Amino acid sequence: MNNKKNLLGICGSPRTQGTEFAIKYALNYVKEKFDYKTEFWTVKNKDIKFCIHCDYCIREKKGCVHKDDMQELYLKLERTRFILFGTPVFQGTVSGQIKVIMDRCRALLAKDPNIFKNKIGIGIAVGGDRNGGQETAIRTILDFFQQNHMISVSGGAFGANLGASLWSKDKGKEGVEKDIEGLRTIRKVLKRMEEFNEQILNIL
Repeated sequence: MNNKKNLLGICGSPRTQGTEFAIKYALNYVKEKFDYKTEFWTVKNKDIKFCIHCDYCIREKKGCVHKDDMQELYLKLERTRFILFGTPVFQGTVSGQIKVIMDRCRALLAKDPNIFKNKIGIGIAVGGDRNGGQETAIRTILDFFQQNHMISVSGGAFGANLGASLWSKDKGKEGVEKDIEGLRTIRKVLKRMEEFNEQILNIL
């Protein structure tokens, strides 16, 4: 698969509701407008174990000691260039599921410390309240990108400062579908991602 314009959307929600809708909206938009290849991966109904910090990945350099559904995601993360992390807001920050994914990426980094280097990442957060922790959740995602030498892209000032923030009004998919401003932040982030990609290609 050509990874130059491939966006992997990872949904950190255990439900088929607002966060999944937002990510699929993003993938569909970038596919239609900028001709990206897209992939969707969700934590829903997946077997994903906690990182137990056993250091197997450090000692053996063979990946994670757990042989669960993260194995499938590891392959997708390795081959894609653009990564979207989407999360519902749980207790003012990212979902436990998306945090476990971040923790388990230690196994990839143990094999290759540069596995994420210069990949481009964006974040989406969906909250039930207008100010329910969306920016805190996105900041956590961006911190993960920063720590692992990824390039994070936002929609910039005036609406999407850190990433795409959506307000579901606790109505799940229905609420996100009606959040016109939130959907606009998704488009702003994706437009900036493509602009950034074109700038890099021009340099190369």
